[in-house]
Amino acid sequence: MKKILCLALLFLSLLGFQVKAEENFDAAAKHAIAVEADTGKILYEKDALSPAGIASITKILTVYMVYKEIKSGELTWNTKVKISDYPYELTRDYSASNVPMEARKYTVKQLVDAAMIASANSAAIALAEKVGGTEARFVDMMKKQLQDWGITDAKLVNASGLNNKLLGEHIYPGSSNDEENMMSAKDVAIIARHLIKEFPQILKITKKTSSDFAGTKMDTYNYMLPNRPYAREGIDGLKTGTTELAGACFVATTKENGMRIISVVLNADHSDSDDSARFKATNDLLNYVNNTYELTTLIHKGQAYKNSRAKVIDGKQASVPAVAEKDFIAVQNKTTNKKSSVTITSKKEGYTAAIKKGQNVGEATFKDSSPVGQGYLESPPKVKLVAKSQVKRSFFLKVWWNHFVRYVNEKL
Repeated sequence: MKKILCLALLFLSLLGFQVKAEENFDAAAKHAIAVEADTGKILYEKDALSPAGIASITKILTVYMVYKEIKSGELTWNTKVKISDYPYELTRDYSASNVPMEARKYTVKQLVDAAMIASANSAAIALAEKVGGTEARFVDMMKKQLQDWGITDAKLVNASGLNNKLLGEHIYPGSSNDEENMMSAKDVAIIARHLIKEFPQILKITKKTSSDFAGTKMDTYNYMLPNRPYAREGIDGLKTGTTELAGACFVATTKENGMRIISVVLNADHSDSDDSARFKATNDLLNYVNNTYELTTLIHKGQAYKNSRAKVIDGKQASVPAVAEKDFIAVQNKTTNKKSSVTITSKKEGYTAAIKKGQNVGEATFKDSSPVGQGYLESPPKVKLVAKSQVKRSFFLKVWWNHFVRYVNEKL
């Protein structure tokens, strides 16, 4: 019996140590963030609001802009893109990541693949020139998109993420010869979330470990993909980046515990002596997320929350059950004892009959008990509440009498 008691105490002490260790987790990078993509919940952050170099992570925004052009009908995947002298000459610079572009004309699909798989800088520039007319005008479009998302602290000077010193006379007007793109880890997470939420087909590209570009084999720099040196199950994107200023950076996306996670690591520790530093930092960050958070269904579709009801005016019933339009799912910290809650809102004055089944009669909002930073990239998750059944309008004389009584009570 004593042995069993000792083992139980040892187990509890180890469990307590694990929880404490998770609470003290420190990502091995100068800047980091992890978010759950569907809800936008921030799961971890470390100096995530300070702008820093992002290098080729820039290309997730460049490619997002291309997807928007395709969606609007301005481009197709088969649209031919002429390679101007500017990006073509850059392919001769072996200090920049590129693929040969001797044909001087490629499809949008080929260039997006090259930009995202091989991190080809000339491909990103060629796409920018095709969309914006010039790279400078494309950068202006990128800036406008960031403003639309509420990102105001970023600095953009090109579409590739290279340092301006490699671009010669083609640098963005007003920028200096050694500037490069700067964003916070949170900014990067916002962009990545928009990309994979609005255009999830990007993951069909970013999960490839290699691809063909006009006869040239391209290999990914994402070493966490399957059959790569630091493979992790679930990883299917998204983009690496490296410059002297930015250090080794990586924005990843994966499925963990049924959650779509986006992680951002900027300027990984010890990357000057360890080529795998950003992947090790990402792996540790994802382990922390995996051990700390879980998806919880707060209200099942068609179910009320604690007998939630909506008031009905002039109906044959005074109220109607207010049920979830769809499953209401939130991400919760499984290592804390704090209890999160759901707030129900509905019109205090009620809803006038007749009420149709499925009619919107309120809203349920998640109140997070353990927010990280500002809690969410946007706002806490919520779900519409709808009428579980129809409510017919009362007999017209009763409706008339109800209106008369309300008039007397309110006006006289």
